[in-house]
Amino acid sequence: MNETPNLLENNSPAKLDSVIRRNKSMPLLLPIGFFVLLLLLAAQWWTTKTELGSLRQELARRLQSADMLNSETRLVAKTGSESLKEIQAKVNVLESKQIEGQSQQLALEQLYQNLSRTRDEWALAEIEQVLSTASQQLQLAGNVAGALIALQNADTRLAHSDQPQFIQIRRAIAIDLDKLKSLPNLDLAGIALRLDSIIGQIDTMPMLADEKPPALEPKPKNTAKTAKVDSAKSVNQNDRAAWLLKLENVWQKLSTEMWGDVQQLIRIRNVEEPDALLLSPTQAYYAKENLKLRLLNARLALLSRNESAFRSDMSAAQDAVAKYFDTRAKRTQTVQALLKQVQGSTLVIEMPTLTNSLTAVRNYKAKQ
Repeated sequence: MNETPNLLENNSPAKLDSVIRRNKSMPLLLPIGFFVLLLLLAAQWWTTKTELGSLRQELARRLQSADMLNSETRLVAKTGSESLKEIQAKVNVLESKQIEGQSQQLALEQLYQNLSRTRDEWALAEIEQVLSTASQQLQLAGNVAGALIALQNADTRLAHSDQPQFIQIRRAIAIDLDKLKSLPNLDLAGIALRLDSIIGQIDTMPMLADEKPPALEPKPKNTAKTAKVDSAKSVNQNDRAAWLLKLENVWQKLSTEMWGDVQQLIRIRNVEEPDALLLSPTQAYYAKENLKLRLLNARLALLSRNESAFRSDMSAAQDAVAKYFDTRAKRTQTVQALLKQVQGSTLVIEMPTLTNSLTAVRNYKAKQ
């Protein structure tokens, strides 16, 4: 109320009119402004409600998706947990199997070492037995070939073992091999074959008991007389000279045959054993068989390296040939030459021993 007088006092009439109009329009503006405000509030409320609805839907949708994802995550986590448990169980099983495998491997290694040691012991025992047998055969029978084969087999077996501790044994075996290979070669098989040849010729050798006198060779005709008769024939050409010549030829032939018969009746020959001429056919057969037995005994003595028995049997065989057989026959002379050749063969050779190899094997076994 106090403002109006002030306005009236301070302002002009124009200003008073505007103020009056403004005061008149004030009641109209207030409802309009309030209505507009209500409309704005309604629009705002509607917009806010719509946005809130969409937000609720979006939130509900996202919450639903989150629930589904959470359930899937839980399922995956559960599956992963189960898989982890299975893997852990498998790992535990593998660890137990690994431990078991390691223990089995250690047991197998120990068993292999035991078997290897046992195998080496068996191999050394067998090699020792073979070398011992070969040494005995070498000393008793001179079996050089058998000893060489035994040493070579032992060296080959030790080489297959590939053990460095066997080098000393192989070195000793190599020394014995060199000794055996340096021995002179004895042709025992050739000597035995000569004895077999002699035995095969005994039945064809002529004996003194069944000796037949050799046939006398006809004397050659007197070429001078023949030439003289021929000349007489050519000169005379008569029947008397021809008859005389024929008679002379007949007489010469008869006298030659008669003289041969007389020579066959009486023969003079020096025989040390008169009984050799009086052998019956049965006794001659046994004499030949005894000679064969002598030669067979000599052959056995040859193969067994018994030189004394070999020399004795060969001497007895030569004496039997000279006593009962005709030494003038060519076959008998051939047999005697073969007997002398065989008897002159060398049989005695100082055989080495396999001491180096046997000592090396026994020393190695003693260290085990």
